[in-house]
Parts: sequence; C-alpha cells; structure tokens
Amino acid sequence: MKNLYISLSFMLAAQFAMAQSRETEKADKLYARMEYVDAANEYMKLSGKSDPYVYRQLAESYYNVFNSKEAVKWYAKATESQQEAEIYYHYAQMLKAEGRYEEANAQMRKFAQLKPNDERSVAFMKDPDYLPKLRNQTRLFDEKKLDINDEKYSSFGAVLTDDNNFYFTSARNTARKTYGANEQPFLDMYMATYNADGTLSEPTPIADVNSKWHDGPAAVSADGNTMYFSSESFKESKQFERDKDNNLKLGQVYLYKATKADGKWGNIQPLPFNEKTYSTGNPAISADGKTLYFVSNRPGGQGGNDIWKVEVKGNNTYGEPQNLGDKINTPANDNFPYITSEGKLYFSSDGRKGFGALDVFWWT
Repeated sequence: MKNLYISLSFMLAAQFAMAQSRETEKADKLYARMEYVDAANEYMKLSGKSDPYVYRQLAESYYNVFNSKEAVKWYAKATESQQEAEIYYHYAQMLKAEGRYEEANAQMRKFAQLKPNDERSVAFMKDPDYLPKLRNQTRLFDEKKLDINDEKYSSFGAVLTDDNNFYFTSARNTARKTYGANEQPFLDMYMATYNADGTLSEPTPIADVNSKWHDGPAAVSADGNTMYFSSESFKESKQFERDKDNNLKLGQVYLYKATKADGKWGNIQPLPFNEKTYSTGNPAISADGKTLYFVSNRPGGQGGNDIWKVEVKGNNTYGEPQNLGDKINTPANDNFPYITSEGKLYFSSDGRKGFGALDVFWWT
C-alpha cells in the first residue's frame, strides 16, 4: 500500500507538470500572483478543451474567492480524473457551502482514502453523519445585519472597545486600486461610534493608520489606546522575496502596533517577530493586554494557517510565540481569533466538521 501512495503521488505530479503548457501560461501566471478572478477568466477561455488541469485550476480559482457555485461546477469536471487529496477536501467544502451534504460526504470519503491518517479524515470517518446534529444545536446568538455594511464591498473584523468605539476593516474605498485576488479595492480600517440605542454612527476611515497597502483587521486594547493591526511587509525595506519565474515580489502579512495620543493614532511599529518568509496577522488582544493572539503559517504549526499567542512585555518587546496546539489548530486553516474577557476563544476554521469552508468555533 505504501508503494501505491508513492506511485500515485508521482503520477499526480507528472499529470500536473504535463498539463501546464504555453496555452495556460498567462492564466498560470495570474494564478501565481493570486489574481484569481482574472486567472479564472483566462482558464475559462480554455475550458472547452477537456483538460483536467484547466478544470482543476478553474475550481481552485473560484474556491479562493469563495464562489462556491462555480467552484462546485468545475471540481465536478476536474475529479472525473484522479486528483490529489486536498482537491477532494476543497470540493467537499464547497458542496457543503451549497447545502449538498450527501455529495460532500462522498468527496470526504475520497479524501479519507487518500489521506487516512489526516486528523480531518479520522474525525470524519468517526462520525460522517454529523451535520444533522449541528443543525439541531441550540442557537447561542441572534444575528443582525448592521446598517453600516456596504452592499458591494467586504466589511469584516469588527471589534468594540470599552469606550464604545467600533473598529472594522472594509474594501469600500473605491478610490483605492483594486486587489487582483477578488477585484475589490485594497482594505482600509474604519471606526464608528456605538450608540446607547444600539445604532452605529457613520463610519470614518482611520487616516492615521491606513496606508497604500492592505490595512486590517485590527485588535484594540480595552482602554482604547493600543492597536495591533495587520498590514503588508512591503512597508518595510526589502521585506519580500522574489519569484523570478513569475517576475513577482512576494510580500507577507505583517503585524504592527500603534498607540493613541491626543486622540490620534501614531508611533506605528512593526512587531519584532514578523518574518519575510511567512505571514503574521489577524490579531486579538486579551482583556488585560498581556497576551496577543495572532495567525501565522510559520514553521512549527499544525498546517496551513494556525493560531498562535505571545506574551506582551511592554515597550514593543514580546515573549516567544507559542502555537496553540492541535486542540485548536488543524492541518487546514484556522483564523480570526477573538478572546473574551472571560478567556473564551472564538475562531474560524475550515479544518473541522462544519457547514463548509470557514465556520466559527469556540474553546475555553
């Protein structure tokens, strides 16, 4: 059986290499640049050629922008030929997002056959019919769409401080250049006031912090005077790597700290554990300000993006980052931590049994 897995991996690698051609070169470069919308448009021009590689790349392009309907369509065609395990996992996630749970289970079984020791496979095979149980869980929260949402552009990463300032990240600034991955404007951070009647004031951009790069999401200390936020390594001198094959500068997500004085944010500093070979972002800060949680794909994790924590010592000095381990993190992606004053951790994951792609979980 071991020889079979080795042979299969070589076969898939050869299939992938052979499928790339001069015809797909333009689309492949767009995909390598994470310009998934434009990549999908280019692959679509080749979709009539019955090429499993083109089908796979179309599916993955749509997966990366969470267009589940189109992703499902092209995964179905791609998997008419043998694919690597993770393709079946992605296919299952998109099927679940479309509410097609029995079909999703069929793809998860294929994933489990190829990766039987993966913890996602083990968890699924122990309880493959878990979805009805999830649907029957008692609701913990009521949800309400906020009036400050933009109908067209993304808004996410909201935090509310003790002084009733409501911070969030949005792509609504149409004066910004667009990001090739999803054709939306670069991200900015915004602030609104949370009123006593539960309404929110008109959001305003945080001009002291926003830059020409992606900015946000942020975490703000309970007193409202310290902000940790994600931005891009391009802000720093030579903090990128070069992809010579695709003529790319490959930057990373970095974490920054800002402090408020006289009502303005300033003293912006990169955190010392940023590194140009992996991303460090999406922060959350404990109520006492002593522990910073963040997301990274750095070495020492469980796989994909993991949630980490680090001791805040003051004066922009920190302890050694610690991975939260396999009770929280999975071989897939774990993201967007939020820690309550009682120490309950909320986070998103696409590596656990859920309804498809990123679901919200909690742990204490």
